[in-house]
Amino acid sequence: MVRDYSAFLPGGTPQRREPTALERLGWGPAFASQIDAGALTETPPVRVVAVHRSGLQVAGDGIDETIPPGPEATVGDWLLLDRARPRSSRVLERKSLIKRRAPGTGREVQLIAANIDTVFVVTSCNADFNVARLERYVALAFEAGIDPVILLTKADLTEDTAPYVDAAQAVSDRVPVVALDARGAEPAQVLTDWCKSGRTVAFLGSSGVGKSTLTNALLGAQAIATKGIREDDAKGRHTTTRRELHATPGGCLVLDTPGMRELQLTDAATGIADVFEDIEALTGRCRFTDCRHETEPGCAVQAAIEDGSLDPARLNRWRKLQAEDAFNSASLAERREKDRAFGKLVRRAVKAKSDREG
Repeated sequence: MVRDYSAFLPGGTPQRREPTALERLGWGPAFASQIDAGALTETPPVRVVAVHRSGLQVAGDGIDETIPPGPEATVGDWLLLDRARPRSSRVLERKSLIKRRAPGTGREVQLIAANIDTVFVVTSCNADFNVARLERYVALAFEAGIDPVILLTKADLTEDTAPYVDAAQAVSDRVPVVALDARGAEPAQVLTDWCKSGRTVAFLGSSGVGKSTLTNALLGAQAIATKGIREDDAKGRHTTTRRELHATPGGCLVLDTPGMRELQLTDAATGIADVFEDIEALTGRCRFTDCRHETEPGCAVQAAIEDGSLDPARLNRWRKLQAEDAFNSASLAERREKDRAFGKLVRRAVKAKSDREG
């Protein structure tokens, strides 16, 4: 059966109609503009809806299957499915990409999710709340080109949410902050502006903050298992074990992710600068362009600390993230250079062998 993909291509007169199968998966002009009708027919577009150890689960128009690992893709990616050689399926250019330095001692980059429209950074109104962690997640979202929203869960379990809301709002004046009860109908009502049909949202945060509970609330069903937290330290246990997209009744796609115990930033200088816009603005007013913001005369940063307009703890967190990102980015660049050099060495050896045998 040859499918007609003309409705998925850009152009034409917009009409009120039911969304197509691909549009329900988040397909839009940003992806359609990268291909032509011939490519659509020969290599139908599919979206990666889950990542398993055995391969990538993909879905499209009449397609729902698992393909072998091969394409350098993550959940949320769009592929042009090569039926004959699925490992060679083409990954379409992304609207956004969330990545981090992989946990452990290696220097690889781990892809977390692609083509996300809104990231809900989730934390709780309890001992889990941590401003430094929120700044990391928001910097990650800004670097990826995604609009972040901070969600404060377990608002029903505290007498006063105002201190948590105020601290979260201080992270960035560009990020909305919402306090809610993750259970029941409240999330679907409060988050409706971000969870429209055809959009893709993701919940990021530590284990036990309510990401799976929020996902269930948007789905209107207990589709994902949930667990409680340890009362002594408010730490959660992993409930979600893989990254997977879920479709809500309203047509929004929701990504529930496992809690990340380690979130190392890399290649995130722009995202960090966006989070700390206040400090970045101050550095531009220092007397010296190479000011280290310590004891130099005419330092606008130190002046702000002295007059109370800048919290020294925030300055220290900015420095820490900058140093971490610079180290990780340099380490990854070094590894990539070594990989390129090794590749050239292998190619020269293969060519030399071929010349001798020829």
